[in-house]
Amino acid sequence: MQIAERTVASFHYTLTDEAGTVLDSSVGHEPLSYLHGAGNIVPGLEKAMEGHSAGDRFDVVVPPEEGYGLPNDMLVQTVPREAFQGAGEIEVGMRFQAHTPQGPISVVIARIEGDQVTVDGNHPLAGKSLHFAIEVTDVREASLEEVMHGHVHGEGGHSH
Repeated sequence: MQIAERTVASFHYTLTDEAGTVLDSSVGHEPLSYLHGAGNIVPGLEKAMEGHSAGDRFDVVVPPEEGYGLPNDMLVQTVPREAFQGAGEIEVGMRFQAHTPQGPISVVIARIEGDQVTVDGNHPLAGKSLHFAIEVTDVREASLEEVMHGHVHGEGGHSH
């Protein structure tokens, strides 16, 4: 069976950056399973998975526009240090949950200059090409329940 709309594909992956540094990998763990066509993985990888079958191994480079997008300057803001009262000592690289009118967003402290703190709400991989080494381990037809819910369910179903 080939990966297509309304199939569940399981695969192992190793994600590296342009320098070849491993950023994430499923090797040594359970394969990742997703419902094809439901937007459960980045669009460029989902496109590259189409038509593959169990046992296929391939490499794919996903450009930023089809991965985590390009950095959005609107997600970078400078706020007063006092916005972090009660957080203890703050440092560049620390992650916080910011509350916005659109809901919570994860931000990282990008810079601290005196009483001003610059936070960045972009995904850490925004603007980066994603290099995947893929091994498809299984492809099966999705259940009606999985299609209706838009994601994979484990053995025995899933209750919401």
